[in-house]
This record gives sequence, C-alpha cells and structure tokens, in this order.
Amino acid sequence: IDMNLFLRGDIGIDCHHSVEDTGILMGQLIHKQLGDKKGIFRYGHFTLPMDEVLTTVSVDLGGRFYFKYTGPHLDGKFGIYDAQLSLEFLQKFAMHAKMNLHVVVHYGENRHHIHESIFKALGKALRMAMSKDTANPDSI
Repeated sequence: IDMNLFLRGDIGIDCHHSVEDTGILMGQLIHKQLGDKKGIFRYGHFTLPMDEVLTTVSVDLGGRFYFKYTGPHLDGKFGIYDAQLSLEFLQKFAMHAKMNLHVVVHYGENRHHIHESIFKALGKALRMAMSKDTANPDSI
C-alpha cells in the first residue's frame, strides 16, 4: 500500500491529537483497502534486529481488534514528540484497522532504535499479512 498523508495538526500545543488522528486514519484506510480480505495471507510477523534492539511484531488482519505491547517503558521525548505516543498510535491504528497487533521488544537500550525497530517491523509484518496468497486465492 502506498499512501500520502498530509498532516496539519495542533503540534504547537502537543503532538497527542495529531498522532492519535494519524493512527485512526491510517487504520481506517487499511481496513477499507483490504475489503473482504479474500486471498491475502492475513497473518504476518517480523523479527527485526537493529543494533542492540530486537523487536518482534505480529499481526492478524482477521477483523477483530486487540493490541498488546511488551517491552521497556516508552517515555521521554524526541524533540517535541512524546515517546509514549507511539503506543497511542499503535493502539488506534490497530483498533481502526480492526486487527490484532502484538509488539514485543525483547531487549534494547537506545530509545530511538526501539521506536524505529517497532515501526519497521510493523511495516514488514503488514506486508506479509497483506500479500496475496496465490496458493489459496479464496482464503480469508
């Protein structure tokens, strides 16, 4: 899926609503794009090593929402971005995409690498789950 998003938010106040709304919109777009989900793999997972961090993301695009994060507490800031907003984004994204999303950060120390590994692994897991299953074109 390719998408271009242009965000105009209230980041002068804080990033919370902008990040939350982006997760909601992206989830809705993916849910709509998948339609009846016929012929996709549905399940996807990826374990991503990034320097000292190891992260696994698993998804089920079956139409039910569940979100679970296991790993170090995400706190602090990256510029104006509150690190805890990554979990807010992921929860709203999963909720509106109507998917199960499990994120496990097995270990890691660098906060930037932790966040980056989560989003890169999510992209790879989604690619796997959304790919066409040519061996089972009628599967759901």
